Amino acid sequence: MIQKRIFSWTNIVSGGLLVQKIAIFLLVTVFFGFSFQQEILAFCGFYVARADAKLFNKASRVVLVRNGKRTVIGMMNDYQGKLKDFAMVIPVPVVLKRQQINVGDAKVFDHLDAYTAPRLVEYHDSNPCEIPEAMDDMTMDKGIRPSGGVSEKESEKKLGVKVEASYSVGEYNIKILSAKYSNGLETWLRRNKYKIPKGANKALQPYIRQKMKFFVAKVNLKKQLKTGLNYLRPLQFAFESEKFMLPIRLGMLNANGEQELLVYVLTKNGRVETSNYRTVKLPSNVEIPEYTKEEFGSFYKSMFDRQVAKQEHKAVFTEYFWDMSWCDPCAANPLSAKELRSLGVFWLDGQNTGQAQKVMATRLHLKYTNKTFPEDLMFQETNDRQNFQGRYIIRHPWNGSPQKCSAAKSYFENLEKWRLTRANTLADLTGWRLADIHKKMRLEPNIRSNGKEWWQKIWN
Repeated sequence: MIQKRIFSWTNIVSGGLLVQKIAIFLLVTVFFGFSFQQEILAFCGFYVARADAKLFNKASRVVLVRNGKRTVIGMMNDYQGKLKDFAMVIPVPVVLKRQQINVGDAKVFDHLDAYTAPRLVEYHDSNPCEIPEAMDDMTMDKGIRPSGGVSEKESEKKLGVKVEASYSVGEYNIKILSAKYSNGLETWLRRNKYKIPKGANKALQPYIRQKMKFFVAKVNLKKQLKTGLNYLRPLQFAFESEKFMLPIRLGMLNANGEQELLVYVLTKNGRVETSNYRTVKLPSNVEIPEYTKEEFGSFYKSMFDRQVAKQEHKAVFTEYFWDMSWCDPCAANPLSAKELRSLGVFWLDGQNTGQAQKVMATRLHLKYTNKTFPEDLMFQETNDRQNFQGRYIIRHPWNGSPQKCSAAKSYFENLEKWRLTRANTLADLTGWRLADIHKKMRLEPNIRSNGKEWWQKIWN
């Protein structure tokens, strides 16, 4: 039994038990915020927490590398059932050769996730007596034979299914199929012990009409045991195509609730967005109360769910876009040229040392159902090169004396008001009850009532 998360887009439940996840993949392939007047683009605090994939225990992860017509994809499996039940079905544009398929390194996938994750950072207020002019700026705004004595090949012919190629790649047994009929393909998959969802033939039809091939994978249990790993390594493959898209429809069959997907897109020139759904940047660069340092995971999930709801579950969110040669602040070190080549960044040939150049990373995050996302995802690379990251800030107050200077006195007079603003920001972002936030922040009652004494509000 695999305990660590592995890739899929579908939870398939039989008799109340999770028996399989199927991945379907085809890659042919402001909102809210207070403006900071202080200079925080040049980071002078430090990173303290990140919202990586571990927060989302049902989130599938896909790495897409794209330049021109050339595409490399990698899928980090999110499978927790019995390995003998693992199945992956992926529409692809051509019959892939063995050399076009690879088993990747999960650690590099994790590194990319960590590098692009939204982050929490800390600042400490400066001595207002030394920088008095800063005070105004601080306001925050295998297959089986069928019965009846019919041979496997005869059965395949009747079903309209042809095995174009078979490979063994690492711990995976892989077949490349072509099909004439969606119901024939569904029957073939079931006879060969691929436990696909009921009614899959309808979802397969569009891909068969487009004369797509099907990459199907199962786990070779003996080889997997020899790896000594308690998880399945990611599968990668490379090909060329005009289209730049990610089908998600088959993956939603028999899904148990909403699906969650993280897509990391590595390109040469600019930010990637979806062209058939809204792509929205998450709220960023906002100050939140100090206590959220201990609750950052809870904060981020609540904040993300609230933004999804505000967009009526019909948007794709940008969590990160940056030139991969640097970061500010860094939730993890930038990936090396060697790591990026292992992910499929083919334009780095010849670059062996140092940090990689000319690689732009876009991180997209979405929650969806077949109703809110009825179409496959279509992508486009834009000319936008403006860096963006989900960054959330806690600011620790200066611990000096208000009597030290006039600026210090003004600082302390405004401090609680700034704290109130941060409380309101947190409530707006997450939907948490403002009274609960005030209690955790230990805000004084008179501050919570905008400076009025309690008795002033009794009869008004």
